[in-house]
Amino acid sequence: MALQVSGKTALVTGGGSGICLEFTKLLLANNCNVLIADLQLLPEAEALISPSSGSSNGATRAVFQKTDVTDWAQLEKAFERVVSEFGGLDLVCPGAGIFEPSWSNFWHPKTGHDTTATNTYKTLEINLTHPIRCTQLALDIFKRQQSSSSSPPSTRFTILHIASIAAQLPLLPAPLYAASKAGLASFVRSLGPLEQQCNIRVAAVAPALVNTPIWYERRKWVDEKVDSWISPARIAEVMLGVVQGEEFVGGTVLEVGLESVRKVEGLNDPGPDMSKRGYKVSGAGEGVVGTFELLEKNFGN
Repeated sequence: MALQVSGKTALVTGGGSGICLEFTKLLLANNCNVLIADLQLLPEAEALISPSSGSSNGATRAVFQKTDVTDWAQLEKAFERVVSEFGGLDLVCPGAGIFEPSWSNFWHPKTGHDTTATNTYKTLEINLTHPIRCTQLALDIFKRQQSSSSSPPSTRFTILHIASIAAQLPLLPAPLYAASKAGLASFVRSLGPLEQQCNIRVAAVAPALVNTPIWYERRKWVDEKVDSWISPARIAEVMLGVVQGEEFVGGTVLEVGLESVRKVEGLNDPGPDMSKRGYKVSGAGEGVVGTFELLEKNFGN
């Protein structure tokens, strides 16, 4: 039986804005406690946070743990906090992510955060390493709970990731983003057998063009006269369906458009249908031209 979120507890990274804020709101509306792990909260997210920790006579609550998801020690503190605050954990959504901004971009090799001093790519740390680490931390807690008398063997735990249609697209202006989402989709499929073996579902959604803050540097690519944004609330609704639906077994990667959803196959998949609403980005060609300009400016000199 799939996890039903009512009466359960979730940890959501990136819940301070965008898709994960909407998912947090939906979980709370469905009687699920939530710990938001994020660097900061939009005012709308701040309004969800309970004024104090501890018991609230059984009422559903949201708490905030300030967390840099690239810092493993801070991630561990978030997981420790959710267990101490609510007594257990049932659902994890490592949804924090960035769209390869200029400060962590393949085409800016000598500026921003990605330098010889940091020895890493922040886009990959946030979009790929952090969800993998969250999965390890979640599995550790889930297995301990399964071994205790507090959780019956039939209890289904869930880890829900957020991939992207970019996992299947050649995205020249943001190759680190595309690589991170492709890697995440492969990671999810690799852990698919956990559901049948130990009642732990690892799945993902792969949204198309969603109107969230991560587009702040590239919003000019989107022509709202012909392109169609998908609302974060639409993605959140599909996410809840993936958590609670029997049909979305472990390893599922579910593509989400404005009016359609489809399972992305691991082999021989046809790829996203870019003619559907919520997929097209009219100004993407402008980004490609700009990328070649960056190549000439930042390489070989």
